Amino acid sequence: MAVAAGKAAIAIHGGAGAIPRAELGDEGYRRAREGLRQALLAGWRVLSAGGLALDAVEAAVRALEDDPMFNAGHGAVFNAGGEHELDAAIMDGRTLAAGAVAGVRTIRNPVSAARRIMEASDCVLLAGSGADAFAREQGLETVAQDYFSTDLRRRYLERAKLAEAGKLERPASEAEKHGTVGAVAVDALGNLAAATSTGGYTNKRVGRVGDSPVIGAGTYAANGACAVSGTGRGEYFIRHTTARDIAARMQFAGMGLAEAAHAAIFTDLAAHDCGAGLIAVGPDGTVAMPFNTPGMYRGAITTDGVLCVGVYGDDFSVVETLG
Repeated sequence: MAVAAGKAAIAIHGGAGAIPRAELGDEGYRRAREGLRQALLAGWRVLSAGGLALDAVEAAVRALEDDPMFNAGHGAVFNAGGEHELDAAIMDGRTLAAGAVAGVRTIRNPVSAARRIMEASDCVLLAGSGADAFAREQGLETVAQDYFSTDLRRRYLERAKLAEAGKLERPASEAEKHGTVGAVAVDALGNLAAATSTGGYTNKRVGRVGDSPVIGAGTYAANGACAVSGTGRGEYFIRHTTARDIAARMQFAGMGLAEAAHAAIFTDLAAHDCGAGLIAVGPDGTVAMPFNTPGMYRGAITTDGVLCVGVYGDDFSVVETLG
């Protein structure tokens, strides 16, 4: 769907593919929607005070990284070795400056490490132990691996192992397999920014890196075009350079944001039969949030202060109107 807004707007996602309603339960559903609301408010506080889109997306993604409901930071999925490897990226549409981390194991908020790489190094992407060491050098908070772990994610790993052995009675949901968080924003000056963070997918091969930290694949922002954050099986986003392709469709094919975003999900990625979604915002404040799964954790706030969130395909609704 697309949401018309003024210049300043923010949208977030907590991953395509939602836990089935019966399994999520009333309390889980409430917590998911409240987590989305709180992340939106974290970003909106920046924008409503006249701050930069770049600061807003970092604030929103940090909130999602700290919320165990989502697959990023605290609550990240386990890889095949029973450990956590985290990826994140951030991009500033004003200058195309970007920073990213891949396969990090000790950084509490990978999105902030990505921003520090963008601003305090001559790199775009740092990986593994080198990225962890850079974060420590920069004074960012680091944690033990068990900080990221939750009982729910461990159960998902156990189910993934059973599925791998052909012993799972019912198929795993998209939400069990993977998930990502992200934010896109346009500020009052028309500047665009995007940020994405993820634990990858459950039972992934040790060392695997997806699209989230790959600029132009899962994360992209360019003033005058759009800001994009994707969610889904990253290998396909990488092959299609999905995030950058949306901007290219707008810049060179004359498409509007909603049309370009829809084409990325329902034309490019549809051929691969993979669960996928994305959020995107344009310089006029229009937000697009296409997805091809039964749900996608998502939310938006428009310039007039209307805050909306949704988990499933039929429940995207107004939560409140901010003063």
